[in-house]
Amino acid sequence: MRFTALSRGTAAPTTAGRRPRRQDGPPMRSLIAATALLALAVTGCGGSDAKTPAASAPATPVASATPVAASLTVTDPAGKTLTLKKAPERIVCLTGICDDILVELGLTPAGTTTPELLTRPDYLGSAGAKVPVVPGGFGGEDVTAIAKARPDLVIGLAGVHEGLAPAVEKFAPLWNVKVKSYEDSIGYLRGLAALTGRGEQQAKAENAFRAKLADGDSRAEAAGLKDKRVLAMYGGGSIGVNTTDDVLGNFLSQYFDYPWPSKGGGFETAQAYSLEEILAKAPQVVFVQSFSFGGSKPVTETYRANPVWKRIPAVATGKVYEVRPELWASGRGTRAFGIILTEAIAKAGG
Repeated sequence: MRFTALSRGTAAPTTAGRRPRRQDGPPMRSLIAATALLALAVTGCGGSDAKTPAASAPATPVASATPVAASLTVTDPAGKTLTLKKAPERIVCLTGICDDILVELGLTPAGTTTPELLTRPDYLGSAGAKVPVVPGGFGGEDVTAIAKARPDLVIGLAGVHEGLAPAVEKFAPLWNVKVKSYEDSIGYLRGLAALTGRGEQQAKAENAFRAKLADGDSRAEAAGLKDKRVLAMYGGGSIGVNTTDDVLGNFLSQYFDYPWPSKGGGFETAQAYSLEEILAKAPQVVFVQSFSFGGSKPVTETYRANPVWKRIPAVATGKVYEVRPELWASGRGTRAFGIILTEAIAKAGG
């Protein structure tokens, strides 16, 4: 992780239905279209129990974060330097980590593309419904709507929103972020805190997050979850697996037995596992993010009668959990990772 504040600023801000989208790869609609071409062979083919969780596992001591200094120039975890003319007060979010960071810093987006995340009770709740929603497809958002929000800064996703730069940068800087790990999430939290003069809020959020990670690690160890085989998968018209090469899979691998490496090739190919391949690895707990496209059913309902699906240990023992895609697929900030960890440990250890 890298974060560098290069120059100090003075101003501090006073700012007060779309389908879920993946935030660590290409647009979800492209991913689903590509993986739909891969045949899922669904004809029949031929772990250890966790310990009882400790009632209160001690958290591992963590270093205390300090507030970052206000700055109008930052270098983000991807090595990109961003310089603004003034501290941003109106920020439009085209990716979930942006909404996450603003909430952590006590700010509200001027526009969002992930209202399902923003209106969660553990984010802004009903107040999030007042934030204007930017229409358009992922990577093809309505530039006129973005401009209407009068942003000082627009935050998008690297590999997705570069095409918007020529139009957006006529009225506001576009910062495309790239998250490969939760340490990157912390780096972007620090970067935006420096730009907005919110160091105190950043330190509080970072310390709370690192404490949650340490506590989660202790609880996972005490409950024997690091030996429990877990899978996180997603589906709409077809299914994919969060591998250890993507940010969610990598995160879960630190707390569970997570044997799901990338299969190489492009993003879609790397994530494609057949039901037979999933059965062969015998996951004991499965977390499913179901996307609704054209009235498609949840993954668990789609495969309910499939003979291969039914033989997967997690399915046979009732340890398959449908989780909220707006959090598990779109949330890539410190708040999202903290909530995901709490939910994953509770369900896997139950």
